[in-house]
Amino acid sequence: MTMPDDLPYISPPRKLIRFFLKSRDQWKAKCQRAKVSVKRLENRVRFLENSKAEWKARAKALASENARLKAQAHPPSVDLAEQGELKKKPLSPPPSR
Repeated sequence: MTMPDDLPYISPPRKLIRFFLKSRDQWKAKCQRAKVSVKRLENRVRFLENSKAEWKARAKALASENARLKAQAHPPSVDLAEQGELKKKPLSPPPSR
């Protein structure tokens, strides 16, 4: 492999070729490691988002179940006067002595 004489390199081409190949291989390996890391992090984010959605749905279901059970344990107070079970007595004057 011959190199033109007008290149600004002083080192012999055999050393330059080895250096450039090594440099290329290093940045390619670095890029591959970064891609693997990005892919792993994207998968982790997707997993955590799904997990969060599942826990949120479970919490809502449990909250509604809790509200239902509370309502079942403590029925709303019933106004007995409206149902006619309790009749109002007229106020009598205080007893005189």
